[in-house]
Amino acid sequence: MDSPMERWISSFLEAQTATAGAARNTRLAYGRDLMDFAGYLAGRGLHFNTAAQSDIEAWLIRCEAEGLSQATRARRLSAVRQLYRFAFDEAWVKTDPALRIKGPGRSKKLPQTLSEDEVALLIAATQTQGREGADRVRNLCLMELLYATGLRVSELVSLPVAAVRGHPAMILVRGKGGRERMVPLSRPAKAAVSDWLVLRDAAEAGSGQKSRFLFPSRSAEGHLTRLRFYALVKELALAAGLDPTRVTPHTLRHAFATHLLARGADLRAIQTLLGHADLGTTEIYTHVLEDRLRELVLTRHPLAESAPEDQAEAQEA
Repeated sequence: MDSPMERWISSFLEAQTATAGAARNTRLAYGRDLMDFAGYLAGRGLHFNTAAQSDIEAWLIRCEAEGLSQATRARRLSAVRQLYRFAFDEAWVKTDPALRIKGPGRSKKLPQTLSEDEVALLIAATQTQGREGADRVRNLCLMELLYATGLRVSELVSLPVAAVRGHPAMILVRGKGGRERMVPLSRPAKAAVSDWLVLRDAAEAGSGQKSRFLFPSRSAEGHLTRLRFYALVKELALAAGLDPTRVTPHTLRHAFATHLLARGADLRAIQTLLGHADLGTTEIYTHVLEDRLRELVLTRHPLAESAPEDQAEAQEA
């Protein structure tokens, strides 16, 4: 297939949406990665169907020289691999030049998290952050929901208002790849949602403009944007006296999982709540709690109940 490389990318991304249910942000990232690869090949007079394994490896070396992180380079190679797998299935290429390339892998970087007291300070800061009372009520609702559910940022800001109507004990969330999951609400979160709905609905009735989102805005998406919420969390961190470089929406998601695990939650339950397709993704949280896990083995393991020192003392007695 000798069509422009952009058409290859477009066809591949359409297939990703139709067959794999890839999330919009994933498709955008893959599109950027593949356009960078296409530009690299074009600069050398090459096309996807004329590139060799050595050309892909040279591009990856250039990516590393540009200072791209290990995770970014791994994602870029993944995009190229999937493109060639798709092209091979469509008979656009006779061989797959990316098949035997070993990637940089992904670093086992531990997630940053916050203590329970620090989260409490962040939530308390919503009482002072906001131009109007309605803004403060909305901000409290956002933070209580995020900490109570561990939602991804995109899931939180685009949450349909219908999901929280009727004071539900659990809400239905549509996550990555269109996968749905049920997430319970804490009492503080339910109270915050209830208070926000009163003000949100009143404002909507006054403007005459209906929105299907819990957090409507004038953005192109029709709801609070990820960037605005990211900035809001930084503002709350400053107001709470915390280092804003340590606090992001994703940090709150990590705190949700870490605090649940610290209080005895099952790892598979946390996997379900976070919407992880693979338990391996969730297992990283066990590394954050090494001290607690060590204590569990030393105090709860059957053999820990009859340590040699205790046996010796019993014999002497």
